[in-house]
Amino acid sequence: MTIATTTEAVRRYARLQVPRYTSYPTAAEFSPNLSEADHRRLLQALAPSEVISLYVHVPYCRDICFYCGCHSKKAIRDDVVEDYRAALEREIGLVGSTIGKPISAARLHWGGGTPSVLGASGLASVIDALRQCFTFEADFEHAIELDPRLVTPSLASALAELRVNRVSLGVQDVNPAVQAAIGRLQPLQVVEAAVERLRAVGIDDINFDLIYGLPLQTVASLRKTCATVAALGPDRIAYYGYAHIPERKANQRQIDPSTLPGADERFEQAEVIASEFRARGYVRIGIDHFARPDDRLARAAAAGRLHRNFQGYTDDDRSVLVGFGSSAISEFPDGYVQNVPDVPRYIKAIGEGLLATARGCRVDADAHRRARIIESLLCQFRADLTQLAPGADFGEEIDMLAPFVAEGLVSVGDGVVAISDAGRTVARVIASVFDVFYRQRTGRFSVAV
Repeated sequence: MTIATTTEAVRRYARLQVPRYTSYPTAAEFSPNLSEADHRRLLQALAPSEVISLYVHVPYCRDICFYCGCHSKKAIRDDVVEDYRAALEREIGLVGSTIGKPISAARLHWGGGTPSVLGASGLASVIDALRQCFTFEADFEHAIELDPRLVTPSLASALAELRVNRVSLGVQDVNPAVQAAIGRLQPLQVVEAAVERLRAVGIDDINFDLIYGLPLQTVASLRKTCATVAALGPDRIAYYGYAHIPERKANQRQIDPSTLPGADERFEQAEVIASEFRARGYVRIGIDHFARPDDRLARAAAAGRLHRNFQGYTDDDRSVLVGFGSSAISEFPDGYVQNVPDVPRYIKAIGEGLLATARGCRVDADAHRRARIIESLLCQFRADLTQLAPGADFGEEIDMLAPFVAEGLVSVGDGVVAISDAGRTVARVIASVFDVFYRQRTGRFSVAV
């Protein structure tokens, strides 16, 4: 197998649509068959000794960017946001009473939307509600996603007072032309000021989110973005490929599709991001993250303790994640549950004293085995089938891996599936071989690169 042939194979696989595998089964397999009563039973089954993670979803933003694919809404009126905050706190109390026993929490992650739209007092009020139901561990990680344009000195100070110790800034791209094309004008000086304000109050663990495949982006412009971003010294960088789905996201119809880079250009953009950050001393984590060598995420990857969940790559090894808010997903040892995405319906359900259960799925023994294999392939780029799924027969999957082996992307031997350096770019495609659901569902996911 020549290098040229392997490269062509990677480019071919990079065009395929595959899940991101932040869970297995993926959200595409969730159904309404998992009921509110099932949701309650999953909560009630938590053991008092369980240490869990928490997620709070705030769907509101002051403006909706053209590229956004999240469950988000424009915050036009403050009273609507206040109604949502009140519903969040009622849901927290309802979940706490359903669990019915003391439970410790090791992590809290705020996502959105833009969580800071609640304001400092709103964030504090929700945290108070959480503290009434959960005991925060001494080394509690408290992370929040922020819009750099809204990081004022007062907000930074408030976050520090709330013991926020990790922040993710939505940078996306620093090129003004790209920013105009995606409806997110964000001068570099704004990002620099946000970083300075956060560090000034002692919040030093800062992540940047970047997106490639955006309109008007080029390999050359992304080189400049990477250099600019690295100069600001974030601890972690996550870079994601833009998924253009205007048929499902009306805001994306404002993007001119003729300005989007093609498949080959996207591939080259992802490759240049990887090479630029490696050259600046960052360690590549999984398929779409970078971290400083001394960062906890890099240490976890080196030690084989890296995990993947709905927030991406993490060193969080908890088996339970309880989510609050519209569209939030909770993970339990025996299943996944997603809340109602529609905000009015979410508020109505909570107001009636019901969990806002919309859908979910049970996880059986086979799904657990496949989840461990897929996670291992995406985190460690190898999976020891005899350790992760002792006694299971994956003969069919091994046969399906044969083309990847022939093209130099994978090796298989003694029950170990190992992804080569060349194959890491399309690790999601390789991992999909172990996804029994994906074989029946195609065309519903983002392209691999």
